Amino acid sequence: MTTLGTASAAPGEFDTGRLSVGESRDGATVGLPVAVVNGERDGKTLYVQAASDGDELNGVGVVRRVVPQLDPAELAGEVRVVGITNLPAFNVAEHRNPIDDTKMNRAYPGNADGSSSERIAHATFSAASDADLILDLHQGSTSRMINEVRVRCGRHHRLHSRCLELAKVFGTGHVLDQKGPEGQLARAGPNDGIPTIDPELGGCVGWDEESIQYGVDGVFNVLTHYGFLDGDVQTEPQTRAKEFDRFGSPVGGLVDFQVDLGERVSAGDTLFEVTDAFGTLKATVTADNDGIFWRTRRLPQVATGEYVCSVGTNVDTY
Repeated sequence: MTTLGTASAAPGEFDTGRLSVGESRDGATVGLPVAVVNGERDGKTLYVQAASDGDELNGVGVVRRVVPQLDPAELAGEVRVVGITNLPAFNVAEHRNPIDDTKMNRAYPGNADGSSSERIAHATFSAASDADLILDLHQGSTSRMINEVRVRCGRHHRLHSRCLELAKVFGTGHVLDQKGPEGQLARAGPNDGIPTIDPELGGCVGWDEESIQYGVDGVFNVLTHYGFLDGDVQTEPQTRAKEFDRFGSPVGGLVDFQVDLGERVSAGDTLFEVTDAFGTLKATVTADNDGIFWRTRRLPQVATGEYVCSVGTNVDTY
């Protein structure tokens, strides 16, 4: 029998429920939506969560497509899912938890007696603590970004190669292999001995069907490759970036991008121009290094020093 919150499933069963993480201001229980799919056959355990940032909805789109397709009769092992992790932020369509103004993916492994975000992190990390693999589904917030997977444990970590393999199996085509900030689940998981990746499924307002499909395909790639489902996965070479160059605007005005997301750039190539409201050119910004045009702001208007775009650098194929 596998239990996650109020969801409980014996071998060959599926159940949904709620994982209590405290109470709201009116005293009502706050329960995250959870699901357990317990296969008829023994096998590994996969933990999946989505929307630890409340406005990153593509992962929720992945969950709602994947879970109905999981048949316990065909599954070896079990899949545990937290469908909406940062529920307070999700309910108000914000990135950070509004109760404590915290970015959830900086609170892991959490604290059972801590702030709202720390308690949610603790509850969800406890649900994942005996898993064999962790998928933490994200997107590039509401900015524009390529579909990629992040390996955040650091290249000298003892689990680095296993996390990199998991990223390759997920298979978006692009991987950022760069040590992440403290408090990320994709760092806490490997520190606890669990290969963990952070798929960043594009970036949009609402959700994006193409990015959601990347996520659905990625989850099923993982389920098949690691023996939860029968079949074979043909992994493809991934383009890996190990660093980021971030660019702000040297002036205020309106941005015109000169390259497309995912495009290769060379040092000295023009990335964007900034004009005034009448089209007069005020500034031209070029790439510092060779790389891949990775991420951009969504809105064209910028102030001096405001973030505009990122280029993935130190690129190779693995």
